[in-house]
Amino acid sequence: MRNTFGSLRSWLRDHPLIPDAISATVLAALAVPCSYLPSLFGDPVALREPDALSLALIVIGCLSLTLRRRWPFLMLVIVIVIDTTLASTGQSASLVWLAALAMVYTIASRRGLALSLGALALSFTGHTFSAVVAGGLGDWSSHLLVAVLTMTLWIAGRSVRLSRAYQAELRDRARRMGRAREADTRAARAEERSRIARELHDVVAHHVSVMTVQASAARRVLATNPDGAREALSAIEEMGRTAMAEMRNIVGVLRTDGTPAERGPQPGVREIPTLVDQMREAGLRTQLWIEGERGRLSPGVDLAAYRLVQEALTNSLRHAGPEARAWVTVRHEPGELAIQIEDDGLGPPAGGSDGEQSGHGLVGIRERVALYGGLLRIGPRSGGGFEVNARFPLKDM
Repeated sequence: MRNTFGSLRSWLRDHPLIPDAISATVLAALAVPCSYLPSLFGDPVALREPDALSLALIVIGCLSLTLRRRWPFLMLVIVIVIDTTLASTGQSASLVWLAALAMVYTIASRRGLALSLGALALSFTGHTFSAVVAGGLGDWSSHLLVAVLTMTLWIAGRSVRLSRAYQAELRDRARRMGRAREADTRAARAEERSRIARELHDVVAHHVSVMTVQASAARRVLATNPDGAREALSAIEEMGRTAMAEMRNIVGVLRTDGTPAERGPQPGVREIPTLVDQMREAGLRTQLWIEGERGRLSPGVDLAAYRLVQEALTNSLRHAGPEARAWVTVRHEPGELAIQIEDDGLGPPAGGSDGEQSGHGLVGIRERVALYGGLLRIGPRSGGGFEVNARFPLKDM
């Protein structure tokens, strides 16, 4: 029953002409018999009994309510003209003044302030003129009642208009906020995709480089040193498993089939010794120094520091040459984490600047360091080789 009533209200709201026509018809049906009441009750103004023309004018004035939403000001003018005409001929205007009140409310609720004030002034002027034409103001209390009712309906109409404008502003603001949230969501998704792409690049580039070096070593010693080739193949297998596990952890957030992803902790500064051991097994003679007391690092800085060392050592393994050596220094200083990676090899090919020539890895590392307010310097090392220096400011956790 409630749903039926709600559907009916919605349908009437979409077809406003129908309820207005019904209201106008009811008012006209009541106005015709009411036009005889003044003479029956001995009205002191001694109004004439209505004739066919006055009844027609009364019906037209009441039926003007049908078009009150489409042309309210024009309908108000018509009603006032009818009321003045009936007053000038000594006829009763019956309930036409109710139609005038409805017009004033409609204009106040649906038109601007200037037009609504004009309608209010026109209504007062028309009523006063009709009273004067009919033979004087007479009993002022009835005129005061009409004035109070007119003013009350005008204020109510203005309140409805302001309320509608406020609600429309709220809906518009909600739509704008919705669009802003969608834009933020798209930006967050794009940022997350970019982060995942950087993670995948770091993981794949590092492990594939190590596996390539190990495979090359295994190929060279396969005939003369089967045990060494077997160790290299074992290292390749272990490195492949590690790479697959890391990639599963990274892309696990992209699962949409409802299956739980295998999630593990992201690597950090604590895993740098293991990383250095892997590089030694791959053939890059690497030494590690950790200085200072390790403080509490934010997850982002911890991961960025690990990826920095991983990418720098991967580039050293690929570009520094077969006899190169590398040094990694991690310094835990008050309010700062300093990381330095050096090698004494050939370094990346010439022709680039500031490390971009070694691929997208160091460019991604630069973004990581900048994201956490750090400083990064990449370039040739004095005395030959290549170096990467980074400093991460540490906030109080």
